[in-house]
This record gives sequence, C-alpha cells and structure tokens, in this order.
Amino acid sequence: MDELAIAARDKCAIAGIGVTEFMKDSRRSVLSLATEASLAALEDAGLRPEDVDGIVRCPHDQITHNDLASSLGIPDLTYWGEVGPGGVGPCAQVGQAMAAIMGGLATTVLVFRSLNGRSEDRFGQGGHMTKSAPVVGGRATYDEYFLPFGLMTAGQTFALMTQSHMNKFGTTSEQLGHIAIVCREYANHNPRAQMGDRTLTMEDYLSSRMISSPLRLFDFCLETDGAAAVIVTTTERAKNLRQKPVLIRAQAGGCPPDMRGGMMFPIVMRDDPTEIGGKKAGETLYRKAGIGPDEIDVAQIYDCFTISILLQLEAYGFCKKGEGGPFAASGALRPGGSLPINTGGGHLSEGYIHGMGHVVEAARQMRGESSYQIEGAETCLVTGGPLPTGSALMLRRA
Repeated sequence: MDELAIAARDKCAIAGIGVTEFMKDSRRSVLSLATEASLAALEDAGLRPEDVDGIVRCPHDQITHNDLASSLGIPDLTYWGEVGPGGVGPCAQVGQAMAAIMGGLATTVLVFRSLNGRSEDRFGQGGHMTKSAPVVGGRATYDEYFLPFGLMTAGQTFALMTQSHMNKFGTTSEQLGHIAIVCREYANHNPRAQMGDRTLTMEDYLSSRMISSPLRLFDFCLETDGAAAVIVTTTERAKNLRQKPVLIRAQAGGCPPDMRGGMMFPIVMRDDPTEIGGKKAGETLYRKAGIGPDEIDVAQIYDCFTISILLQLEAYGFCKKGEGGPFAASGALRPGGSLPINTGGGHLSEGYIHGMGHVVEAARQMRGESSYQIEGAETCLVTGGPLPTGSALMLRRA
C-alpha cells in the first residue's frame, strides 16, 4: 500500500470549487442546489459539463449520479460511485475520485453534496434516524435498539461523548467555548458565512441555552440549506486549466479499535466512547502523505459539535489524549496559533454541508483565496465526520 500511496502523491488535483449561498430556507430542490454548485465548480475550473465523465456522491444525498448528470447535460459517464455515511463522506469521496482517475476509469470527476438541512430533512431533529428504524440491523443502523430509550439525535450521542471526556479528563465547558468562539472569529471575516455578522463572546456562549447537557446552543453546528462541489482531475491536466491546481497529497480512512455496527448510537456501547476512527485515519494519512502533524499549516476539522473538534485534535496527534481542552483554550487554533482551523467558520458558523464545505475552504487556503488567508500556508489537513469511522485528506499548495 505504501508504494502505491507514494506513487499517487500529488498526481491528482482539485481544479475547481463551487458553492451556493448558505441559507435557512432555500425554497429550491436539492437538485437545483447541486446543479448550481456544480456549474460554479466547472466555471471556476474553466470546464464544461461535457468534460465530466465521473460523479461521486454521498449516500445520504437525495440526488443520484444520473439525476445530476441529466440536469447538467453531461452526455456520458464512465464512472459513478458513492461514499459515506454522512460526514465521513466528503474526504473519502475525493479519495474515490482520485482512485477512479488513477485507475483509468475517469478523467474528470465531479464530487458534490447538496441538502436542505434546515427547511426539509433536519438532522438535528432525528427524523432520518427513525425512518430507518423498521429495518433491524440494516441500512447501516442499529439505531432501532436505542430509540425506545430516548436516544434519538446526534446531539444526544455527542453529549454522552462529551460527558465521558469531562469525567475522564476534567474537560470544561469553557474549553469547548474557545472552539466555538474561534470558529466564529473566522466566520466574521467570511461574507458567505451564516453567522458572518454575529460575534460570539465567552459570556454569550456560557449563557446560551442547554440543548443536550453538557452541550449548549453554540456547541451545535448550523442547520443549512445549500450545496458544495469540487472538480478532481489529473495534476497535469489541471495545470492547463483556469485555476492554480490544489494538489491531493493523500487520502485515508480508519476505524476505531472497538468497532461496533451501526451509524451512530452504538458508540455509547464502546469501552471508550471518546475513541474515534480518526486516530487510525490520521496515522495512515501521515504515512501515505509523508507529512506529519507538525508540518500542517492549517486544518479544516469536521465540527458537527465542538466536542468533535476536541476529539480530533487528540486523534490526529496535535495533542495527547485528554489534552484537547487545554490545547483548544491555549490559542493554538486562532490566527497566529500553531494550528489555525476552520478558517471559513466551519459547520459551527459558516454552514453545514456535511463536510464538503471544508474541502472547498481547504482548496481556497491552498490557492491563497480564503476570506481569512493563513500567510505562508502550504499544507492543509481536512477531516471527515468522527462517526462511525474516520476519514481525512491532505492537500498541498502547487
């Protein structure tokens, strides 16, 4: 694997990026949103729909590859695939696009995520969990065994993980507050961010209402309508397109040591609910990329909740297990710190597009176009959702 991974370094690139406005009520179909983001990514790259011969989607998306191909007017697909579930998807989707290109199955792959996550299928209300409950042990879920006991939403699951971390390591609400505040600080420089015009202080954070103890309102990501897309092709081809290519150094996934079946709720049955697949994903990614945590200039870390950032800071080797809280409170994540994160505002303050927005912001950083550009940034880590497995992506400036 290492020989193949080394051979694949920097051979593929992100050639174009596109997003819609991030909204509370789009009043549009998810297909319309996906089409807009995809056309924006193609225009950014200087390509046309007929140049695309591959599409990779997330299985949580309502749109199939042929839906989007038809809407865009793509005449011929030679490859299509899907990777997930949920927030694990985007980094792995880019990896699958890379694999398809390296394997000769496609030349130009569109990777997208589109959802009306505020006006229609609101993940925070748990409706998508209950819909899958009738299928026992199927559809990537054992959730039906937990629903009767009141465990129904992602927020409740991550609240239990948070309480476990607090009990074991003395993690505090103020330390989580520092994570929410730094994401908001970056968003305040981003005209696209849903929370771009709203500042956040520690007093605001601590006085916000409790949603699922110990998680407060500002520990939760935004519910968003919108879409994001990227175009992946070979680096050689990307060099001749409109934008400076963003090199894909490596992509990796990983599983937690105490793997359980299901999508989310079974994590509470692990011996240690704070152990996530990101640890293995990070180890594999660093080996594939030949780049370690000390060499990462900026990171876009999946932030469905503040605790998910804290757990990933530990899992990806930026601090020791149990030290995520003090690390977050130290100022390391802020501009000028050792690890600036989520420079567009992330899910907590920009918009929740299930991690695809993180890939787009990483590309902006590597192109020198971010709304909060980190001076001299040459490498960017992108992580996927911490449950049920882990995924990550390493991007590099050309």
